Amino acid sequence: MKKSLHRMIIWYSSLKIQAKITFMLILAVGIPLVVLSAVFSNRLYNMVVADTIRNEQIASAGIAPKIADAVQKITNTWQKLSQTKYYQTLFNSTDDFSPHEIAESDDAATFAREALSLTRKGGVRSIRIYLDLPASSPFFAADSSQNLFLPMNRARGTYWYGIFQGSGTQELYCPSFYLGDDEIRQYGDAAYIVAVTLHSHNGEVPGYVAIYYSTDPLKTILSDGITLPGSVSYIIDERQAIVVSTDHSRDAFYRLNYTEIRESLMSSNNFIIRNVLGERIYVGFYYIKAPRWLMVTVLPNRPLLMRANTLLLKFALMCAVCIAAALFTAIWQSRSITSRVSSVIHQMTLAQGGPPVPMAEPAISDEIGELIHTYNHMTDKIKQLMEQQKRTSDDLRIAEFNSLQAQINPHFLYNTMDMINWMAQQGHTADISSAVQDLAHFYKLTLSRKHGLSTVEKEIEHVTIYVRLQNMRYANGINFVADIPDELLECQIPKLTLQPIVENSILHGILEKDSKAGNIVITGWWNGNRVVLLVSDNGVGIPPDKLPTILSAQNTHTGKNGGSNIAVYNVHRRIQLLYGHEYGLSYARREGGGTDCSIHLPMLRNGIERTQT
Repeated sequence: MKKSLHRMIIWYSSLKIQAKITFMLILAVGIPLVVLSAVFSNRLYNMVVADTIRNEQIASAGIAPKIADAVQKITNTWQKLSQTKYYQTLFNSTDDFSPHEIAESDDAATFAREALSLTRKGGVRSIRIYLDLPASSPFFAADSSQNLFLPMNRARGTYWYGIFQGSGTQELYCPSFYLGDDEIRQYGDAAYIVAVTLHSHNGEVPGYVAIYYSTDPLKTILSDGITLPGSVSYIIDERQAIVVSTDHSRDAFYRLNYTEIRESLMSSNNFIIRNVLGERIYVGFYYIKAPRWLMVTVLPNRPLLMRANTLLLKFALMCAVCIAAALFTAIWQSRSITSRVSSVIHQMTLAQGGPPVPMAEPAISDEIGELIHTYNHMTDKIKQLMEQQKRTSDDLRIAEFNSLQAQINPHFLYNTMDMINWMAQQGHTADISSAVQDLAHFYKLTLSRKHGLSTVEKEIEHVTIYVRLQNMRYANGINFVADIPDELLECQIPKLTLQPIVENSILHGILEKDSKAGNIVITGWWNGNRVVLLVSDNGVGIPPDKLPTILSAQNTHTGKNGGSNIAVYNVHRRIQLLYGHEYGLSYARREGGGTDCSIHLPMLRNGIERTQT
């Protein structure tokens, strides 16, 4: 016992100052509240029950007329419909007529429009008239009948049809239980149905006028009348069917017999007490005359007890507030210190998962205010260092990209100039002019630094000029074909992407053949969210041992015709620097000789340029 007491003293002594004050306050307020609760709890419960029952009686007295008014709007719809000329002709006239003939009349079209307009008023969802005519009858094919009249076989099998057939009733308010699944899905979850008879030259044809509506407005009205959480209101008809309920999971548990409620209605003040599975409930009810419904409100005992306990708790809280007000000044002074220290600790803890975020500048310039100011200064310095590091990294990336793009093989220029000199010595003036123009245009496209990106169309033009110049040197031995879909021509591509690949195909592929001749084909297509360009040649092909290292920075393989494939690696590296490692080049050796180089790029068009960052 002494050890337990000693541990409690140590635990209490270790609490923070605010916790100690709170603990003492709970003791000071709690003991009186327990005594008061024990004395007044039973009396308070009776007061809550009486007050709640009175409020429910008042609410129910106001809800019942609203329910009756909502039902009356549905019956008014049928009455307006029955007063139309076409309705009178169909169901109240004794003259012989052919139904399908009058279905084409102007009165039929007016009737259809009137029925459609009535579905937009008074909560009516749909109107359907079932007639015991063959489904193939021309009557149903008429324009005025198609969206309004239905053959009787659509109603057979429903519960409401069986009621009409078995009881001989002339009208019926149908809850969801009475309707078929198709009716509920297409027309509404409740209906007011009236039996009618059509008089035609073939005799009397039975039928039913169904006014479909939604029970949601009725449920809303019932819900507005519930003042006690946990209670339930529902409407039950004389066949023991639930018309609408605020809680279907509860109405089945608290469902009462219609006859029992009617008998209680005659002998009580609209409220009775019952026991359901050992639980006391308070039941209020009102009779709705037109559809012969009973509106039932069930108040379980448990929510009433909870309300009484809530009132008792509020009383206890009021006492606690009065005592807390006396201690507020002392507690406020301690919190003004500890809360700001805690906020600084919290802010520093957040910095463990990301960059530090500055706090609001303090309004009080005490020691804690100076601490916050120092923390904000440190945060600004850290952000500046992070931004400087990011700029340095971006500058290095751009510098590497520009360095790779600047690596242009000068041997092509030397060889071309040597070829032009030879043509000058031979007196080929026209060829010299063509070669110089192509060479100028080639280097104009090559050396332009205004933008780092070009289009597929420009790159194809660049390669075409290059191949034409090479054909002047190698006796037109290179056959070049570019078969690119029009929709790919405007796609963006880094400059000098195709030319190094084509140069590699010529120098290391075609010119290493004995014939010094061959074909180069460039094709392209969409592949998901990327563009694929394929450069194929029928040269000697890449040796199998060199294929895995063709895109390696250490691969400096040189063919017997000169040149190195370092330019191909530069193309691959530039694409990855711009778009990421999932893009770039891939090489494959073709069976029978030749090489395929696939270029994978993101799907970018003009006007959607990607910045070099």
